[in-house]
Amino acid sequence: MIHDSAFMLNYNEIKERKFIVVDGEPYEVLSSHVFRKQMRKPVNQTKLRNLISGKVIERAFHQAEKVDEADIERKKIKYLYSNKGEFCFCEEKDPSKRFNLSEEIIVGAKFMKENSLVDVKLFNEEIIGVSIPIKVELKVKEAPPAVKGNTATGANKQVVLETGATIGVPIFVKEGDVIEVNTETGEYSGRV
Repeated sequence: MIHDSAFMLNYNEIKERKFIVVDGEPYEVLSSHVFRKQMRKPVNQTKLRNLISGKVIERAFHQAEKVDEADIERKKIKYLYSNKGEFCFCEEKDPSKRFNLSEEIIVGAKFMKENSLVDVKLFNEEIIGVSIPIKVELKVKEAPPAVKGNTATGANKQVVLETGATIGVPIFVKEGDVIEVNTETGEYSGRV
C-alpha cells in the first residue's frame, strides 16, 4: 500500500539519501550515476539498501521509468526493558501504548539503556528500523582488577556494562566508571 501523498521521481531524480519504493519495499539510495551507453538513452545506475532487510542491491533506472518516493516517517519512542530477545517500548508521551520489537531491527540493541529515547523509522505506519545515538554513556557494572606490571602494553580487558553488554576497554577502566561507547562498532571510545 502506498500513500497518496507519495511523490513520483524521474529516473534522474533518484539520488543519494533519497528513499524510494521498489517492488513495494522502501529503499535508501546509497549511490547513483547517470550516464549514456554509446548511442542509447541515459541510464541511472544505482546502489540501494533495503530499509527492512538491510540488503544492498544494484539497479539501473531507464529514462522512461519513474518511482515513488518512500514516505519515511521518523519519531521518538521510549525503550522500557528487554526479555528473551524481545524489546519492549512505549510511545514517547503515552506509556500505556506499549509494543515489542525484535532485536533484528535495532542497531546497537545491547547498548540501549532502560527509559532512554530512541529514533524509529516508519514506512506505511510500520516500524522498519530503530536507531540509537552513535555515542552513548554507560556505567561499568563489572570489571576485573588491573594486573600490576601490565599497564605499559596498552592491554585491554573485558567489562560488563549496565545494559549487560560486554566490551573490551583499556585496563585502567574500573567498576563504577562511566564510559562512552560507539554503538555502531561496539567499541570503547573514552571515559566520561
